[in-house]
Amino acid sequence: MKKGLGFLVLLLLLAAGIAWYLLSGAGDFIRAQIEEQGSDFLGTKVSVAKVELALTDGRMSIGGLNVQNPQGFSRENAFSLGDITLDIGEVLSEPYVVQTVNVNAPEVLYEVDASGKGNLLVLKNNVESKLSKTESKAEPETSGGANPLVIVENVTVSNVRLKLNFEQLSTGDLALKTKAYEVTLPTFNAGPIGKPNGMPADQVGAAVVKSMLDNVMAAAKSEAKKRLAEEAKKKVNEELEKQKEKLLDKAGDKLKGLFN
Repeated sequence: MKKGLGFLVLLLLLAAGIAWYLLSGAGDFIRAQIEEQGSDFLGTKVSVAKVELALTDGRMSIGGLNVQNPQGFSRENAFSLGDITLDIGEVLSEPYVVQTVNVNAPEVLYEVDASGKGNLLVLKNNVESKLSKTESKAEPETSGGANPLVIVENVTVSNVRLKLNFEQLSTGDLALKTKAYEVTLPTFNAGPIGKPNGMPADQVGAAVVKSMLDNVMAAAKSEAKKRLAEEAKKKVNEELEKQKEKLLDKAGDKLKGLFN
């Protein structure tokens, strides 16, 4: 990274993007901004345990980031991101480059209410709504200003511990014994963000969140459909077995009559 710049890339991941400051207590400042701006974008409380900076290595880590469920759902966290690391690339000119954002072993709750509405969809809609308002207010020229252009080359999300819960949702005649279960998702990429020309810094974090939610929701829906299909197949087989027994019983009665 080039020294002597009047600012340094500090990604306010999962919040409002990137703040550009070089000041004492930057970690605490970033933590507070993630909580404030993240709560604003997601429409629910965001808390962060710590932010650590390794300026010489161009790296930042975020620990203990929790996002509460939106209103109308359980009091559990929608997701908890225990370990996030950010590697910063060249900051010589705009668009500034963040090489990698790694999110390791997040815990995600995909919860569906009685109407079929999902908690993650609510959060995604909140982010999209806020992004559209931010974009409409954006100044035509951001280069060199307080809201510079940024590219995130890659976002990797690994070892997602996904909990699916649709206990509040009626499944009709398909009476499921289990409506809550956990799976581990394979690693996926949720980037790049802002290519090719860059994205205003205050939108980057929200764009990362939206991309991550898109990927997790797709995986969650696929897993839920698979589980429902398995239960439906089991139910059909059980019914077929019952009908088979009834037919055999009737056939047995008729056969008995032949020998009486």
